[in-house]
Amino acid sequence: MNELENHVETTTSTKSRATSVDVIIIGAGFGGLGMGTKLAREGKHSFLILERGKDVGGTWRDNHYPGAACDVPSHLYSFSFHPNPEWSHIFAPQDEILDYMRDVAKVEGLLDHIVFDAEVTDARWDATAGGWKVSAGGAEYFAQNLVTAVGHLSEPKFPNIAGIGDFTGELFHSAQWNDEANLAGKRVGIIGSGATAIQVLPEIAKVASAVVSFQRSAPYVTPRPDRAYTNAEKGLFRKKPEAMQELREEMFWANEERYAQRRNTPSLVSAAAQVAIDHLHREIQDPDLREKLTPDYTFGCKRVLKSSDYYPTFLLDHVELETSGIAEVTAAGIRTASGQEHALDVIIACTGFEATDLPIAYLLHGREGKRLSEQWSTGMQAYATSAVHGFPNLWIINGPNTGLGHNSAVYIAECQIDYIMQALNYREEQDLATLEVSAEAEEAFMAEVDRLAEGTVWLEGGCKSWYVDPRNGRLTTLWPEPAYTFRQVNSTFTPEPYLKQASISLPEPVLAEAH
Repeated sequence: MNELENHVETTTSTKSRATSVDVIIIGAGFGGLGMGTKLAREGKHSFLILERGKDVGGTWRDNHYPGAACDVPSHLYSFSFHPNPEWSHIFAPQDEILDYMRDVAKVEGLLDHIVFDAEVTDARWDATAGGWKVSAGGAEYFAQNLVTAVGHLSEPKFPNIAGIGDFTGELFHSAQWNDEANLAGKRVGIIGSGATAIQVLPEIAKVASAVVSFQRSAPYVTPRPDRAYTNAEKGLFRKKPEAMQELREEMFWANEERYAQRRNTPSLVSAAAQVAIDHLHREIQDPDLREKLTPDYTFGCKRVLKSSDYYPTFLLDHVELETSGIAEVTAAGIRTASGQEHALDVIIACTGFEATDLPIAYLLHGREGKRLSEQWSTGMQAYATSAVHGFPNLWIINGPNTGLGHNSAVYIAECQIDYIMQALNYREEQDLATLEVSAEAEEAFMAEVDRLAEGTVWLEGGCKSWYVDPRNGRLTTLWPEPAYTFRQVNSTFTPEPYLKQASISLPEPVLAEAH
């Protein structure tokens, strides 16, 4: 039994005891582990991380489908304060990322703070007690401060297709991969053509007898410039950690250059799109197949994907691309809008996550018992992307306007962690019972975010994506500016918005630099 497995048994057997701490963190993914690390490094050890699974990792634990890997370079998709010289490739596979997160938990001393098998079922603000009462895994917890770090990609979104419950074969979501399913020699249908599907398809095609890819809209795909790091490079990283930092900075600013495409500048968008179209034309010669794989919206409106083996997979005789739309799922397979029947043994839903309507919001109750989901019924929002009026001492990591279409989500989480740490320290230093952002400050902040989103490709690119909330048409999941401005705007805590001052705006110098 390894150290992590032993800790799981220990925490599971003792979690029935009521526990009170200064900070409760929900989730042991990148956000939760980063928050716990910063607390521990500052000598604040009165905290717990409530994790619903049996291991750390969050998205990178759950999404272990064949071919799972990151599309952000490894040295950038990791904590700046916990570098890893041992990454095997420029783009790390899922198992390496999970091992890295396990290493963070162990080395940073977080295992004694994590309660596994502790899925949160209810969290309520108690004004009398001055803190949050949390129910998780059959136990009760209390903390003055609550940090949610569940992210956008934690709850799978299953397709709502007629007859899907009638299918008699294997049916599962890519984020709930059935390890018992033997796909060798099977007829497999893959629903979706996003970031997961382009990784799954080439791997499934290696073993399945027939594969049908059901595509609603074609993605833009650019080549994946991956390679293994040499032993010499890894040796350099071990001896000179500053070399890793320099590489990380190079990767960061290279990705930042791509942001200008998202502002919908025609010349830049056209040039970027051409890279993807050229990639398609090099790989696919058949005019009918090429047309099916050609996007019909502006480059960048949806997530731009990286793959060097996706297009070649469609050249295999046993792989078919279906674009007429799904009419219904039958007991034996899928019937398309064109009337074609596809007999299938397995259906894999690569259909994404509940990104704009976060399930955790239905479990959080603020002042007077109001659910966060009710407050967000027309779309989620938060001041400085981290705080919500009506929910004192609640801090959100990877919530509203924290996604990026061009850079590292870990960088964003670190910015939010810095903000939250400063807020916690300020409340403690000032001996304040609560910190609650004013409604005026929150609305002013969101008005500015909406203004910055105007004219971006996400709103005007002619596509439907999880970046935009269908309830209000607002850009609620992405930060509409470059990543470096996220840090400048959202990583430094100032008390004024929490002291009922209504006039709030984002720093002008930052916005001026952003354009």
